[in-house]
Amino acid sequence: MNLLIIEDEPELSRNISHYLLQSLYVCETAADMRTAQDKLAHGHYDCIILDIGLPDGSGLDLLKQLKRSDQADGVVIISARNSLNDKVAGLKLGADDYLTKPFHLAELSARVNAVIRRRAFDGRSLLTLGRLTIDLVAMTASTEAGELPLTRKEYELLVYFVHNRNRVVTKESIVDHLWEASVHLTDNFDFIYSHIKNLRKKLADAGCPDYIRSVHGMGYKLSI
Repeated sequence: MNLLIIEDEPELSRNISHYLLQSLYVCETAADMRTAQDKLAHGHYDCIILDIGLPDGSGLDLLKQLKRSDQADGVVIISARNSLNDKVAGLKLGADDYLTKPFHLAELSARVNAVIRRRAFDGRSLLTLGRLTIDLVAMTASTEAGELPLTRKEYELLVYFVHNRNRVVTKESIVDHLWEASVHLTDNFDFIYSHIKNLRKKLADAGCPDYIRSVHGMGYKLSI
């Protein structure tokens, strides 16, 4: 899952990023509106953590631009402003949640996770598909035989496939959503084939049918 942290306080931005990286998120940061606008124009994010007070403008104006462009990214506002008017304004503009500084990083992580679940999986934290059960809070996948020994990227890959169930996903879209931007410097996708092969094997070892199908010349599709 990809996050964009728009926060101009360097220490807070680093702390948020480091904490959320431990929760299997891929985090990018922007310290001002101009950088954030550039990233939003060229990338997709499952959730945006947005500070209202930016050095070159208001985060609320950025939120307006985001909603006008009809992007589906979830938004959690973080702000030192604790007024009811600011909260109402942010939520009316389309933010999914509003958290006042200072806050505990664990609470921010829980709210981000809830926004992503609500948008992608109708608010459910436990998904049952065929013989497979995915716990989005514990970040585990299991069958009747027990928990699958998935690596971080294998789990992220599985959730991405589930999010796009019955739709073809390309190798490029997998890279966009699950790997750092530096991966785009190569046109060799062997590392994706390796992850998908390992994920398929672990699903098969757990008694699952071959849910992930190759679509020749296009990519992959998860059908359950």
